[in-house]
Amino acid sequence: MKVTANGTTVFAMPLPGFGNLAEQGLARARTASEQMAEALGEIYSCNARGATDYGLKMFEISQANAASALEFLVHLLGARSATDALALSAEHARKTFQLASDQNRDLWVLGERLAADMAAPVRTHVARVIKQAA
Repeated sequence: MKVTANGTTVFAMPLPGFGNLAEQGLARARTASEQMAEALGEIYSCNARGATDYGLKMFEISQANAASALEFLVHLLGARSATDALALSAEHARKTFQLASDQNRDLWVLGERLAADMAAPVRTHVARVIKQAA
């Protein structure tokens, strides 16, 4: 289609306003990009906090396990007979099993909380996008 100098076609019809549609599309894309960046920022922030909490919990667990092992070693070195050593070993095994069970429960709860915290920004932003689309 041939365009004349005054912005009309050869048949003196005005050209369609594609420029306005393009600007609207770019504005929507920019808004969506900003919202995605905001959502990703919140998710990364939650992930960083969760990783820090998880790392601190692992240090706490390692410290408790090392203290338990050293305490057992001290008691074992003070044992006067094989029967005492066997009784100390059985008691230590019971305590270690209980400690491991408690530590696993703590890590499970921490993992659940991390998953919930990371899902919250996603849920919020998806709801906002659905609301805007409606």
